[in-house]
Amino acid sequence: MILIDGKKVAAELREELKQEVSKLKSKINKVPGLTVILIGELAPSKIYVKMKEKAANEVGLKSEVIRYPENVEEKTILEKINKLNVDKSVSGILVQLPLPKHIDKQKVIETISPKKDVDGFHPINVGNLSSGYDSCIPCTPLGCYLLLKNFEKNLTGKKAVVIGRSNLNGKPMTQLLLKENCTVTITHSKTKDLKGECLKADIIIAAVGIPKLVKGDWVKKDAIVIDVGINKTDDGIVGDVEFDEVSKIAKAITPVPGGVGPMTIACLLKNTIECFKKNI
Repeated sequence: MILIDGKKVAAELREELKQEVSKLKSKINKVPGLTVILIGELAPSKIYVKMKEKAANEVGLKSEVIRYPENVEEKTILEKINKLNVDKSVSGILVQLPLPKHIDKQKVIETISPKKDVDGFHPINVGNLSSGYDSCIPCTPLGCYLLLKNFEKNLTGKKAVVIGRSNLNGKPMTQLLLKENCTVTITHSKTKDLKGECLKADIIIAAVGIPKLVKGDWVKKDAIVIDVGINKTDDGIVGDVEFDEVSKIAKAITPVPGGVGPMTIACLLKNTIECFKKNI
């Protein structure tokens, strides 16, 4: 079994991005700018935003965090996004989720310019990805894709099973695998004989949010397993895969933590730089 080290791959990607930002600065005397909007005092959100800010600064991006209290009016957020949309110093806009109940998440997502939508959630980016056109790709699926490609260059003809059908992970992951000429089956918690589907797979992407769902006898020998799950349990943070069992069978597997997570933030930086280059 080979451990797919997300920390290592993410560090290598961040170093590449740092060099790219340095070249952009020396060439045109400008750097990409990432603005994050944080609403409320949710501890996990504050931690994620701090990590994103630190990573952005490390690669040389212009980083800004705009903070609002939880009771901020929706129109205030929408007005701020519209100002950021026309601000030439801002390459990427991210509104940290989840949002307070009185703020319409979809309205917020659709207000962000597709050209600055570094989360890849805007319907235009979703549609472009689905249609095979150029788009901003959601960071977690992009991170999974890059981990896969880092380990196995040629995915053509492989059978992939995606567990999870969310707009955030499952659906965009499916599109990325199809682009690589995989035969893709989308499954979920209601799928009949989920174990049987997984046993057919050369690649398993587990992104359903059920702790240790995928067992050792669900995985065929030499399968590649990417675990997107981050579940808080009495045993600590665990993935959607029973790591101890599956690692004895699989050819390669990502750990939790230390697998997909670091890649998500690195891909946010990558998306910001890509948006900057397209917009100039």
